Amino acid sequence: MADGKKATIFSRDVVLVMAAAFFFMFSNMYCNPLINGYAKSLGASSTFAGVIVGMMSIVAMFLRPIAGNLTDRFSKYQLSVAGGLLSFIGVLGYVFTPNSGLLLFFRLVNGLGYVLCTVCMTTWLSYLVPFSHVGEAMSFYGLMNALAMSLAPAISIDLYRVIGYRLAIVISAISALLVVVTIQFVSNRAVPDAAAAPGRRRLKIIQRDSLPVAALIALFALPYFATQADIVSYVEQRHLDVAVGAYFLIYAVVLLAIRLVLRNQFDTVRFGVWLVGCAVATVFYLVMLAVMENNWEMALAAAGMALGYGIIYSVCQSTAMMLAPANERGLASATFFVGLDIGMSLGPIVGGIIDSVLPVKDFYLVMLLIVPVILLIYLANRRKLNRAVIQHQEDIN
Repeated sequence: MADGKKATIFSRDVVLVMAAAFFFMFSNMYCNPLINGYAKSLGASSTFAGVIVGMMSIVAMFLRPIAGNLTDRFSKYQLSVAGGLLSFIGVLGYVFTPNSGLLLFFRLVNGLGYVLCTVCMTTWLSYLVPFSHVGEAMSFYGLMNALAMSLAPAISIDLYRVIGYRLAIVISAISALLVVVTIQFVSNRAVPDAAAAPGRRRLKIIQRDSLPVAALIALFALPYFATQADIVSYVEQRHLDVAVGAYFLIYAVVLLAIRLVLRNQFDTVRFGVWLVGCAVATVFYLVMLAVMENNWEMALAAAGMALGYGIIYSVCQSTAMMLAPANERGLASATFFVGLDIGMSLGPIVGGIIDSVLPVKDFYLVMLLIVPVILLIYLANRRKLNRAVIQHQEDIN
């Protein structure tokens, strides 16, 4: 693949992989709001339904390092096909399963596909673009995920009420199948160079240089996923008259605008500049949610979340790639996603604990405690993190 500062990232292969990423994330985010109720409709207790819902996160947390090692050793195309097929089989299994026990099994199968696709597609994209544009590519990749995360739940919640769980889930299965179909047309299969492939035989669990990035994204993700899980009940408990259903739609629209405007900056601006700006934006949106009384304040909070979490997600993802050797980008991607998994899992748990022991008005103010921890981690690793962009520019020149 030719490299150069003037090269565009929008090749045919890049567009196809981004489209596949959208279909993949749409399939998963479409099902997530339905699984709990569907499991209960099949006879699962509330506890067992919760286990079924959480199975994908559990699988992801433990298997991402393995997926990262596989990604550095095998064709990204082959692994993405395997991930897409596993997702399709898992979701199709939801449609035909007669009981909640088999639903758990198919959730596990879907989780295996989820792990492979998230790690492989991110790494594959980093190989398809000029290395001087990897940050920009990660920004648009994250945008595809954000759009899918905003659209899919809204569609599935409205649709299942009309046609029922099983028929509604068929849409998710079709979306998973489109992943496999779309990547058949990608010409660059991203087969690792035998000379650059990892020579070690032992399994590496993490990409050590990417650990600070994983820790930071875990902390930034905590209030995001707590909000995703609890904002509806938060609004109800505070008896607020706001259109809470529009919150994540506003987030997605603002994020689209931000990433279009800043797309050329992700490869040139130092990490510390992004982190400080995103930390300030995080403080802003948490305070706005704490004092929210009307739709304007809700919209400002959603915009602040896009400026905070939405930007730092792409910055951390691209920085993990920049910090890692070329033959460990898959492992770096897996390490980043482990941090994301931790934030995704702990966010709702921490939110539940705060909600149960403190007044509802303190829900978001308590979460401000993550900000000094974020700054401490950054200060301890600032030379390495800021050096990533400089080294990145040296490598491409």
